[in-house]
This record gives sequence, C-alpha cells and structure tokens, in this order.
Amino acid sequence: MLFTRKGDDGTSGLFGTKDRLSKDSPLFEALGTVDELNSLLGVCFAIAHTQDTGTISLASILHQIQEHLFIVQAELAGADKTISHEHVVWLEGVSGDIEALIGSPKTFLIAGGTELSGLLDFTRAVSRRAERRVISAHHQKLISSETSIYLNRLSSVLYALARYAAWRAGAHEQAPSY
Repeated sequence: MLFTRKGDDGTSGLFGTKDRLSKDSPLFEALGTVDELNSLLGVCFAIAHTQDTGTISLASILHQIQEHLFIVQAELAGADKTISHEHVVWLEGVSGDIEALIGSPKTFLIAGGTELSGLLDFTRAVSRRAERRVISAHHQKLISSETSIYLNRLSSVLYALARYAAWRAGAHEQAPSY
C-alpha cells in the first residue's frame, strides 16, 4: 500500500522514533527540498544518459550524487548513515576534473546554453536552497560536518557540470550584460 493514513493529521514520523513532527517543521522542509533536488537530478540524469559521449560521464556523476543525497536524507531522518570525507573528496575531484578540461569561468554566465546545462543550473539553485533548509533544520537534527561540507560543494559541482554540458555540446554561453 502506498499510503498509511498516519500523516492525515499533518504530522509525520522519523526513522527509529515514535515521535511525530508537524509536516511543516524545518526538518521536513529540509527532507522535502533534498528530495526535490534528487528528483530534479533524475531529470538531468535521464537527459544526460541519452547524450553521454564526452570524456566525463555526466550520467554517472549525476547518479552518484543521487546516491549521496539518499545518504543525506537518511541522516536527516535519523538513520545511522552519514556523508563521509571520501564523498566530499570525490565531489571535489569531479569539480577539479571538469575545471582541468574546460577551464574555470571568469564571470557569471546566463543559464540555458543547452537544455541540459539550463536544467543543471536550475538544479544548482535548488541545491543551494536544500543546503539552506538543512542548515535551518540543523537545530532539530544534528548532521555531520562532512554532510554540511558536501552540500556546500554540491552547488559548485552542479555549476561545473552545467558548464561542461554546454561546452560538450559546443554551445556558446553568455555573460550578463549588466
């Protein structure tokens, strides 16, 4: 059964506890926003999977990030799971690999060089919101410092992936004219 009726009163439970919290609590806002981020990454993955011809496999990277976000959600929900230092190092390596291949941008760029790069930029913005929501919920549920660091790095990696997707497609990205 896909529903339990337990949340009909506007509350929901967390892993390993019988306590119920309001669905509008900062903790559920954080969980929901990380879930939204993971779903949006799924859209990007579906597109990248059909276009993966480059040196760096966007689909593989996106899938791995999705796996990591399930760890973040589990940690927030109270499970004995956490992002490790190795996850952070891997994320930093992805960023470094892309920067070594295409260089680093010297200015902000307008989103939308390609459909995929535009979606990755949108995903980057959602990742920043997810990070803010997790920080806001931090007083209700302790998260590891590595999880905090991972979420901070994630938006930069998604920005790099958006640039790589545009570069790989030969799209010209524009700086804002201000």
